[in-house]
Amino acid sequence: GIEALARPLPAMNPSLNQEGEAISHPVTLTTFVLKHEIQNPEKKGDFCSLLSAIQTACKIISRAVHRAGVDDLGAMVGDVNECGEAVKRLDVLSNETMIHFLVSSGQLCLGASEESPEIIVPPRELTGEFCVTFDPLDGSSNIDAGVNVGTIFGIYRRISDSGPEGNEPGELSDILQAPKNLIASGYTMYGASTMLVLATRDSVNGFTLDTGIGEFILTHPSMSIPQRGKIYSINEGNSEQWHERTRQYVDFCKSNTETHKAYSLRYIGTMVGDVHRTLCYGGVFMYPSDQRAENGKLRLLYECGPMGFVCERAGGRASTGKTDILDVVPQSLHQRCAIFLGSKLDIDDADTFHGRYVDGVE
Repeated sequence: GIEALARPLPAMNPSLNQEGEAISHPVTLTTFVLKHEIQNPEKKGDFCSLLSAIQTACKIISRAVHRAGVDDLGAMVGDVNECGEAVKRLDVLSNETMIHFLVSSGQLCLGASEESPEIIVPPRELTGEFCVTFDPLDGSSNIDAGVNVGTIFGIYRRISDSGPEGNEPGELSDILQAPKNLIASGYTMYGASTMLVLATRDSVNGFTLDTGIGEFILTHPSMSIPQRGKIYSINEGNSEQWHERTRQYVDFCKSNTETHKAYSLRYIGTMVGDVHRTLCYGGVFMYPSDQRAENGKLRLLYECGPMGFVCERAGGRASTGKTDILDVVPQSLHQRCAIFLGSKLDIDDADTFHGRYVDGVE
């Protein structure tokens, strides 16, 4: 009767397989981020909507990458970007896709892209709380060779006042923040599968795209990098231009002594691929300054900062050889810097060779 209807429902038992073992249901990226938002209800802005925009853009880019040969997206368009690199059709598509979904989300205060000369400013009615810096397609020069390429992104909260209605235009200082101010960063790697790695202040987690349902599924929870690895990654073709301190450090990586076993060299030539391998297996990825590029080659806002944040949140380190990457304050949108990124003890060694430590004292 009425009493039976009012009685609390019994706890639901988890689904079981034929062996009687509990079946765990997949966690999507959206579910993961929603849980993160629920745990931080006091924060302004809709972080989940912003991540939804980023993951949708990455799904579209993933499809384009896998169809690049068929649709001739690897062809050059005859332009060079702000960093002096040749631009392909796929670069243009990726950049426009990221901009469209970020602006349409209503959460973007300002954006900055490696492929765009100026800051991306949304209409006032769509202005939000977050600033996003991104490389829409890292490694696109390798696309014809079928090598892994990827999208890199970093997310900051604006530091200027958004006003009573939350839609005041942003300022340049909102974008030019040190990477230590990032609230999240990550990358999406397009290869045999598509994987999105997201770093927040709490953890680093990897999500693989299930193309059958169109969702990123948590497959690599709580990623962490070994304290020391066995791999070094650098473009040895630039060795004639290296400074002596870099040459000595690479020689150390290759040396066999009583206390050190020679490292193996692995170098893909795409930062996303090289950093992902380093995150999984440990070691060091480096793109140092040299005689041709005294400030390094990779960009602080679009590559070094976001990837350094991922590495540090996974228990590793990222350094210029003299300063922690996360402490470098950008002075311009397309500023370059040197980077040594990877296992903590390996980066400590790199810093020692590059002059940050003297007799173990900073």
